[in-house]
Amino acid sequence: MDRKAALGLAILLFFLLVAIFGPLIWRGDPMASDYTARPQQPPSAAHWFGTDQQSHDVFLQMVYGTRSSLALGFSIGALATLLSVLVGMSAGYFGGWVDEILSLLTNIVLVIPSLPLIIVLASWVQVKNDVPIIAIIGLTSWAWGARVLRSQTMTVRRKDFVLAAQVSGEAGWRIVLGEVLPNMTSLVVSGFIGTTVFAIGAAAGLYFLGFGNLSGVNWFTILYWAQNSSALQTGAWWTFVIPGGAVALVGTALSLINFGIDQISNPRLRTEKVKKAARVAREPMPVAAAGKVSAR
Repeated sequence: MDRKAALGLAILLFFLLVAIFGPLIWRGDPMASDYTARPQQPPSAAHWFGTDQQSHDVFLQMVYGTRSSLALGFSIGALATLLSVLVGMSAGYFGGWVDEILSLLTNIVLVIPSLPLIIVLASWVQVKNDVPIIAIIGLTSWAWGARVLRSQTMTVRRKDFVLAAQVSGEAGWRIVLGEVLPNMTSLVVSGFIGTTVFAIGAAAGLYFLGFGNLSGVNWFTILYWAQNSSALQTGAWWTFVIPGGAVALVGTALSLINFGIDQISNPRLRTEKVKKAARVAREPMPVAAAGKVSAR
């Protein structure tokens, strides 16, 4: 396995373990104020990640917020990927007027700046839970993946196994799901990971601006309340560096995994890797190293 991808998997696995087992190990109410500690108390033995303006334990908020933060990002990524698969593969396989309509819709979504659109939509919707955030970001983040899948589907539909399925009388949707989609699994997974990275960043931006469900506990609400209490001006760095670092680490981990998938699925990169290995094997051994080998 590629070392970068292995590092990304290790980081992501760590956060997944925290999300699953963290609340079982560190029990407590992340929204409970500790009146024995002063507000914005620095990290200490009593509060490992310090406290915020309301004397909430930041460590407990980070542990309990990991599950909802990852669930939010992966849910948005799944919704956007599903839409990109449906739109992109339908346009690429069926062609004709289906392709024209879906391509027009994709182009419209692509030319609209996504982040301003997300902010405008979020300002119109009353957010009581994470569902509106998932819908808003997911419905505005599928177009690029759909464009890529459309192009690849137009290539795959000319393959012999697809033509054989058409001749045998298979329905179009069965061919798309049973023949075309399995041959683009790596591309779909790569698109899902890339969309999830964008989703986590977009969700952090929305919450930071106050458009999310601020009554919940996740990394993004910690960042919102940190800026709301002027943590940067007061020097309470732990209230924004720690959750911001967690967001950055998850995004880095997913990007490294995506890089590893690209190394495996991209024929050009595979060819370059083989050529590099062959070139290294043909290089003459350094004189000093050759002398050591001969001495042995």
